[in-house]
Amino acid sequence: MGGNSIATFGGIAVITVDLPESVKRRLEHLARATGRTKSFHVQEALLKYLEEIEDVRAAEETLARVRDGKERVFSSEEVGKLLDAEEGGR
Repeated sequence: MGGNSIATFGGIAVITVDLPESVKRRLEHLARATGRTKSFHVQEALLKYLEEIEDVRAAEETLARVRDGKERVFSSEEVGKLLDAEEGGR
């Protein structure tokens, strides 16, 4: 393995990546079964992965702020009281 690269053509990034043969076969099978391109499935998988990692990082950053005392945590009871007070003010 090795030799991964990224090139840009007309605003579209073209990425080469080494895949184990088993993953390549699974991707080809999925593309045939769905009538979608391999690129489509790779893009979808990458987007979901990036969203998941970004969510984890955001949660870790929030947890760090809470632990450092820079962000407050409310109990469900406190939230209920705040919402009740807000409803009463309408």
